[in-house]
Amino acid sequence: MYTVYKINADELNENFIASIKAQFQHQDIEIAVCETAQVEQDETDYLLRDSANKARLLEAIDNVKNSKLVAVDLNNLS
Repeated sequence: MYTVYKINADELNENFIASIKAQFQHQDIEIAVCETAQVEQDETDYLLRDSANKARLLEAIDNVKNSKLVAVDLNNLS
């Protein structure tokens, strides 16, 4: 299982740790900590490196801006 938590450092408390322990009982886990702004920038830079991927992403952004959206009923996917 892979889980990402985004939380303000001021909100970390014993309950948060307890919930992680309950979710991953008796398993080895890895915890990495970084500022979310840095991760988001790194991901964006990575995705925009490839020209075909960049064009596809920019087209998707343009579609959202122009309300060219597709509704998908997830219950009908197989």
